[in-house]
Amino acid sequence: MTLEAGQPVTGLAPLLAELGEVVRTDQAALDEARADKSGHVAATFPLAVVEARTVADVQATLRFASEHGIPVVPRGAGTGLAGGAIGSAGEIVLSTLRMNRVLEVSLDDELAVVEPGVINADLNAAIFDRGLWWAPDPASRAISTIGGNIATNAGGLLCVKYGVTREAVLGLKVVLADGRLLELGHRTVKGVTGYDLTALMIGSEGTLGVIVEATLRLRPLPKGVPVTVKAAFPTVEQAARASSVVSASGITPAIMELLDAGAVRNIATHLGIDLGDGSLLLAQTDGVGAAEEAASIAAIMRSLGGEVELTEDADEAKRLFDIRRAFHPSLQALGTVLIEDVAVPRSALPAMFASIERIAAKYGIEIPTVAHAGDGNLHPNFVFDAPEIGGHVDVPDHVWAAADEMFLDCLRLGGTLTGEHGVGILKKRWLRDELGDDSYALQRQIKQVFDPGNILNPGKVF
Repeated sequence: MTLEAGQPVTGLAPLLAELGEVVRTDQAALDEARADKSGHVAATFPLAVVEARTVADVQATLRFASEHGIPVVPRGAGTGLAGGAIGSAGEIVLSTLRMNRVLEVSLDDELAVVEPGVINADLNAAIFDRGLWWAPDPASRAISTIGGNIATNAGGLLCVKYGVTREAVLGLKVVLADGRLLELGHRTVKGVTGYDLTALMIGSEGTLGVIVEATLRLRPLPKGVPVTVKAAFPTVEQAARASSVVSASGITPAIMELLDAGAVRNIATHLGIDLGDGSLLLAQTDGVGAAEEAASIAAIMRSLGGEVELTEDADEAKRLFDIRRAFHPSLQALGTVLIEDVAVPRSALPAMFASIERIAAKYGIEIPTVAHAGDGNLHPNFVFDAPEIGGHVDVPDHVWAAADEMFLDCLRLGGTLTGEHGVGILKKRWLRDELGDDSYALQRQIKQVFDPGNILNPGKVF
């Protein structure tokens, strides 16, 4: 049986009979499931949204879909920025947002076992009083789920010191395309038995299986008082050079964020404050020795032309990083925004910023950019005016041409197409350029092993 869009209730009758109200076919649910935070909206509606509450719900959905050859789009909170969880005609969207229990917290083993729908910030709020935290901190942490963080190998401001999501996951339970439940990884700190399928699942964007449980590595809360460093630079190249020198100095700040002049200008307008005319470099140190490390970072920044301020005041630190987090909201009033995500070796940051400035001038596009400078991850945002056709943003050819040139420059500098947002539908056209023909073919073969019917998130990544 192959289902057609527009006949969801009749075609899905067996699944409706088994799962009942878990299966939604109302217009509101279908409309929400055809978009994420990337700005992309599918022109058509999915067949249904399954709001799974249990592992059994996920298994039943995938068994039904596998039997009838129906594509399934795994989805969490829909906060992704690459179009990786968007449902369209003929597809079932399988949401794990309502699987939101913290199943276990072990103080002795410093781990937590959670369902995929747990919100990132909610987990840390639940374990804060126990002196523990989960380190991955994407900008969407207040609304994004643990399952989505794992599916995209999400990053954030703290990655420079504490790593991306992959470094904070010990094990997973995953439902395969045919409904089988796979248990991967371990509860131990070390473990090298067999191939590392846990790591393979992390960042697989719902193309290999559906995450239904995760065992997470927790950390003790850092001791001492964090120190925040703010440095203003006349040019973004100077700021990027300063961040590279800090990285090469042997000091590892917990956070190091760079905002170019365009980003600073738009944020200042959005917030109604004065932030100056140049670029900003923000750093924060934590743990034992935070004050000494901050002083050394400040000295480096001053030596390279920065106007530097230090603070141990928590409210002032929050204000500074709220400025950084206001970047994306500040662009929404300017027009349509294509949010990008590339990473280069930290020593190549000045060259990458220079490339973005050149491309912006060449194509007449505003490209405000911020960067997780401590790990070389940049977020250039292409701002343009574009009509919506059937709810779908039509990105102009000259914007794609500018993005293409930027991606190729990034690869020439030894970089990667995505540091933390994933490929989704947004970057699949450039995937082969980075991977090469042989690696690209091998990765498609790996997907075929896990999903021989190609029902899991088809059209995404590859």
